[in-house]
Amino acid sequence: MASIAKPSNLGGMRPDRLSGTPRAHPIDRWIYVFTAASFITIVLAGFIPSSLAKLAAVEAGQRPSFPMIMHLHALLMGSFLLLLLAQTVLVATGRCALHMKLGIASLVIAPALVVVGFLLAAGNHQAVWGAALNGPTQVRAQMQELGMFLDNVLLLQIRIGILFPVLLVIGLLARSQDPGMHKRMMILAVAATLPAGIDRIPWLPTTLPDSPLASDLYTLAAIAPMLLWDLRRNRRLHRAYWILLGLAVPVSIAVHMLWDTPQWHVMARNLTGA
Repeated sequence: MASIAKPSNLGGMRPDRLSGTPRAHPIDRWIYVFTAASFITIVLAGFIPSSLAKLAAVEAGQRPSFPMIMHLHALLMGSFLLLLLAQTVLVATGRCALHMKLGIASLVIAPALVVVGFLLAAGNHQAVWGAALNGPTQVRAQMQELGMFLDNVLLLQIRIGILFPVLLVIGLLARSQDPGMHKRMMILAVAATLPAGIDRIPWLPTTLPDSPLASDLYTLAAIAPMLLWDLRRNRRLHRAYWILLGLAVPVSIAVHMLWDTPQWHVMARNLTGA
């Protein structure tokens, strides 16, 4: 998340109107701030109702208390979202030196977030299947149904675990030479994690548990303002979006093909040791 705002015109490519100074239109700067803020809104809309319901269930003795790793994951994800927002604001207001210094934090938070995310997903999966196979008889059927659903959710978590770090690394590698690629990739990396919040928003129509299609479409809708403004200003699709498509489409096709298949249910339990 450390870049200097300078014209991006590498290798004779057409200049990026959303990078460099001065920018002809104020939205060129603030579209990234708006997108980062909208991501935080989406995550809060999904996780606040879900977390409150789970806390009430804990207080009622209907479920165990949250494991420490879940608190750690929430802290890391919240920190990264706030970091993204702060970085976009710093660039929009011309404080690029502070932007570069603060960007070092992403080198610590992001790897920790990936590791903790995988550990949390595996731990939750193991816990549910453990209860489904070894718990009291009266709850086994319910837990088995939940376990089958979590098998499919694991596909989405694996997709996030692949796309988030890969897009992030591409963005970080571009930070000094291609600020346009850098800023877009940092935002698109976070966009790849949005289904975790989107799928928890209680009032959104959804295709779950039958298919993850709805959450995929909502994720596209979340980045649509940035993408559409990009198209309007540059009259072309920036390379960052083509890279996103090249990475996300094959992974998403695999997710949809494996979704709720008997082979995947067996594989999921083998992967987590459930």
